Amino acid sequence: MTEPFIRLRNLRKVYRKDGREFPAISDATFTVAPGELACLVGPSGCGKTTLLKILAGLQSYDSGEAQIGSPSHPFDPARDIGMVFQQPLLLKWRRLLQNVLLPAEILGLPMRESAERARELIAMVGLTGCEDKYPYELSGGMQQRAAIARALVHDPKLILMDEPFGALDALTREKMNLELINIWKRSGKTILFVTHGISEAVFLGTRVVVFTTGPARMADNFEIELPEPRTLDVKTSEAFGEYSRRIYHLLGMR
Repeated sequence: MTEPFIRLRNLRKVYRKDGREFPAISDATFTVAPGELACLVGPSGCGKTTLLKILAGLQSYDSGEAQIGSPSHPFDPARDIGMVFQQPLLLKWRRLLQNVLLPAEILGLPMRESAERARELIAMVGLTGCEDKYPYELSGGMQQRAAIARALVHDPKLILMDEPFGALDALTREKMNLELINIWKRSGKTILFVTHGISEAVFLGTRVVVFTTGPARMADNFEIELPEPRTLDVKTSEAFGEYSRRIYHLLGMR
């Protein structure tokens, strides 16, 4: 049996203000295997982003356990995590290749090898020929693909994605879903993907973790078994509909 790469057990996080408590995460318990693309789905404000921040080492938690890696395979959040946000956050004064190289520069990695890897990643995300372009010369989808390449350039063990396609139009979002599956399969990385889109979570995920509000809690955690390779045609299948209905019911949308 494969040892979990991410292990959460009874994780609880509470925000406090003016003597009041606001639960962000209540009793989250699930595991993610190495190489999985796990989706966290739920309404806005249900604790999904908070969970990513805890895993990234940016926030503490009140109780429970949050473990990445293992004693035999130590994990360093500063080195082993790549992050992709809803906005690409590319530096407008840097060309595409320079933007992708930014994590390697911050970590002090050898530039010759890093530049070679950056060019390979730029090719992998379909941006060959754009290396010298500035962000304003790229479409929203192209900028987000550049952000994904940037998250991979230092060869992290874990990619955290916080609603990375939420600002894109519907058609571009569908295309980016297909692109992400291809990138994930080629890179072999473990990905934790936050979304409030039920269809997106089912389409992308090998596993879906459902969060609800009032108070914030983890409602379910289950594997997704759909035909491979995943194409948009799978969205018309009965199995896809069953998974989607399961999430709708958990969120009280009947």
